[in-house]
Amino acid sequence: MTASDAAVRTRLTALATALRHFHSALLDFAKGEYEFLHGPVKGPFELYSLVINHPSFQWLRPLSGLMATLDEVLDAKDTTLTPQNVADVRQALGLLFAETDTRFADFRAGYARARGDARVRETEARWRETLNSLEA
Repeated sequence: MTASDAAVRTRLTALATALRHFHSALLDFAKGEYEFLHGPVKGPFELYSLVINHPSFQWLRPLSGLMATLDEVLDAKDTTLTPQNVADVRQALGLLFAETDTRFADFRAGYARARGDARVRETEARWRETLNSLEA
């Protein structure tokens, strides 16, 4: 592991952590929307099943997939990370939130509903700050 690899890995790990907090806040928001319409979720196993199978939670999938890919990159011990990895993550997040990319319209609609939630705003500010601190 080179010094450059270690620095990139540390920064991307911080971003992955911040994105997990953001995703958790979005998931809590989606759960609240679901419970308003269908009643309480009866536990973590039911929530897991809903997240995997129910249409009310499908809008979260693009962010979940991006986070899984980032985790895979970070877990690859035999791969040297470079500034290109940072640029790739920056581009992927940009596409996810870009109004012009219709592939992620469902995500952006759910995100738009969730932006009124204080925890969503706080965790979003944190991951954006972390992303902005990364050198591309």
